Amino acid sequence: MHTDTEKEYLIRAIDGFRRKIIVVSPEYIILAANAFTKKRFSKNIIGRLCHEILWNLDTPCEECPLGQITKTRSPTVIHKSSFLTQKKNYCHYFYPLPPSENMTDEIVDAIAMLDFDIPFVEGLEEKLQRSNAFLKNLILSSVDGVIAADRKGKIFIFNDAAVEITGYSMYDGLHKLMIQDIYAEKGCAYDIMKKLRSKDYGGKGKLKFHQVDIQHKNGMIVPIRLNAAVVYDGKEEVATIGFFHDLREEIKMKEKLEKTRLQLLQADKMASLGKLSAGVAHQLNNPLGSITLFTKLVLEEYALEESIREDLSRILKDAQRCRDTVKELLEFARQTRYQIKPHDINRALSRTLFLLDKQTLFHNIEICKHFAEGLPMVPGDIQQLNHVFMNLIINAAQAMGGNGKLSLKTEHLPARNQVLIEISDTGPGIPDEVLPHIFDPFYTTKDEGEGTGLGLSLAYSIIKEHHGLIEARNAPEGGAVFSIELPLDMPETTETDH
Repeated sequence: MHTDTEKEYLIRAIDGFRRKIIVVSPEYIILAANAFTKKRFSKNIIGRLCHEILWNLDTPCEECPLGQITKTRSPTVIHKSSFLTQKKNYCHYFYPLPPSENMTDEIVDAIAMLDFDIPFVEGLEEKLQRSNAFLKNLILSSVDGVIAADRKGKIFIFNDAAVEITGYSMYDGLHKLMIQDIYAEKGCAYDIMKKLRSKDYGGKGKLKFHQVDIQHKNGMIVPIRLNAAVVYDGKEEVATIGFFHDLREEIKMKEKLEKTRLQLLQADKMASLGKLSAGVAHQLNNPLGSITLFTKLVLEEYALEESIREDLSRILKDAQRCRDTVKELLEFARQTRYQIKPHDINRALSRTLFLLDKQTLFHNIEICKHFAEGLPMVPGDIQQLNHVFMNLIINAAQAMGGNGKLSLKTEHLPARNQVLIEISDTGPGIPDEVLPHIFDPFYTTKDEGEGTGLGLSLAYSIIKEHHGLIEARNAPEGGAVFSIELPLDMPETTETDH
């Protein structure tokens, strides 16, 4: 037994020992610690789990010896590697505490853990201890994923941002994953190491602004901008460290900006062409009216040979086609009176389908309606909107060659105070080279004489006049999708000239 004086000196000696001494229960709970250890943490560690406090893990370490010591009652040593060089530079010594007076030798109720240096790195370890807390917080709080691995690919740094980007827990990253496991393409880690050893990608040992894909735990591909470096011990490569910047939000923002730019460009183009179209249409109306009128008079008042009558009929037919084109030009130039009133979009679409589905073109087309219940009334000129719906539905049927599936969907978007209309088909889709020009005036992929190229341009103009948005895209499973967004905050009843 120790006297009180002896106990006091022993406690002072333990507290003055400049190495961590921790007493842990077989259930991994910290029971006691010396003063040096307590100063290394900003919070009270007594009663907390040792793996949570020491290693920031949710579960015990894989190499934890507590279970083995509890069974064998024998001390053990575990070597740890230096954070920077990955060489075995210090150890943890675990030993069972002797039983108290009321316990037998067969029961282990506590284990002491002592960390100590291998002599030749004593000075380095002291410096590392002073900076370790700051370095750890710096890495863990980085907004980019920070992942470091040794030469064999074993990960030993895996911060919180890396957890968020990859979907793997910190424990998985440190204990189950190899660095090559996080990349989407096989052999990517080898390719990155090859670039790191080259001078062509930021200098030897460095890789700057390299775009690469990683694979999230759920299988999703995540685009990454990678900055990486080799960690050297003298001239020897000992590890690599990479900073993984998630590009998903940046890519979304660029796509949104590009879409806005194209919309502004399209709106400016449509405005200029609208003015030109109005002028051309008015100039053509009078001579076309005269050609039509006098051709009819000649056919009615003169006895002509059949061949001459056929030629005049052809002139009349072509003149009428020109007048139809002029009419579309005038509509494109918005020389119409818009009557804005609240309307039921579901009813308007159903009415359009009722007028079309009896036509031969629609006999072999399956029509699927997914209309939202309780859809708010949408302010608009229903005649103009019907023109848009009919044009898109007929285009979809023609694209499918009269055989396929036509889907119509409506949805309320309360967050944006809008109503969404989608018209999709199972046709061949829109070619990539055509998609950017789909709403351009006079742009058509139809054969000569089958279209003027003004249908979708007119649809664009009508939706724009309703302060809405119309877009075209290809569905991943095939076919084209036209989506229309119409606002709900226009005046309830307006009547304007355009």
